[in-house]
Amino acid sequence: MTALEAGLDEVAASPADDGVVKLIVRRPAVGERETLEAGELSVTEGLVGDNWQHRGSSRTQDGSAHPEMQLNVMNSRAAELVAASAEGRPLTGDQLFVDLDLSLENLPPGTQLELGSAVIEITPVPHTGCDKFVARFGLDATKFVNSARGRQMRLRGLNAKVVQSGTVRVGDTIRKLVH
Repeated sequence: MTALEAGLDEVAASPADDGVVKLIVRRPAVGERETLEAGELSVTEGLVGDNWQHRGSSRTQDGSAHPEMQLNVMNSRAAELVAASAEGRPLTGDQLFVDLDLSLENLPPGTQLELGSAVIEITPVPHTGCDKFVARFGLDATKFVNSARGRQMRLRGLNAKVVQSGTVRVGDTIRKLVH
């Protein structure tokens, strides 16, 4: 926990505007990860080739995919802090890793972000560490991202939906459109 807390200043130093896409990860099946240089974001499919649509959600009445949890976005500095290795980062379960301040204050629900030719919108559904996150990164990491400050900073990340289909690439600049 001490090491995690020591890294908070570095995470907090992420830019509020003009962030950068650092990593794109597609989850074709449960437990599988593919790191991409470029990905297609679709209004209907989320990250094309990802299992979001087929996996479904326990948060919908019929078990279908949750439309406000189409994409999971995590701060790349926070991912580096909890995963501690480049190989571990994709295991967080997120699709987009960005160097951008994801805090509630900087990106309230409804904020739209342009990434490449795609546009995503931040949804109000919280993104929290699950049992898989605990198993992969430990209880301290989960308590850290779910602490009061962790939730305010969205250290575990945020949920978003695609509002304009397009291509996103590692290295693309992220611009806030609506806030």
